[in-house]
Amino acid sequence: MSRRITGARGQLAGAAAEQSVLRHYLAAGHSELARNWRGEAGEIDLILARGEEVIFVEVKASRSFAAAATRLRPAQFARIQAAAEEFLATRPRGALTPMRIDLALVDAAGAVEVVENLGL
Repeated sequence: MSRRITGARGQLAGAAAEQSVLRHYLAAGHSELARNWRGEAGEIDLILARGEEVIFVEVKASRSFAAAATRLRPAQFARIQAAAEEFLATRPRGALTPMRIDLALVDAAGAVEVVENLGL
């Protein structure tokens, strides 16, 4: 069973997980557009690009990949999707920009596993 870390420790753990995920994507040839972007619809942990595609990444840290994967609820996915659409609306090509939403899982050892293209 996974325990959620809250407060200042949780923020530090979250920042470390986001940094691990960012390194993972950068090593794969992506570029960073924004980190912890906040719009009216909500926050997106990482926004990256590879070619014309924009990738919106939700980062989850937990002791195990299985525990982290279960923490993305449908309502949270809907908020991420709305925030992604809000972000794209600020860009020159807007809705014509290819996009995907990924879930990046980070375990206690700092290993990263990415589930690409959730629900789109």
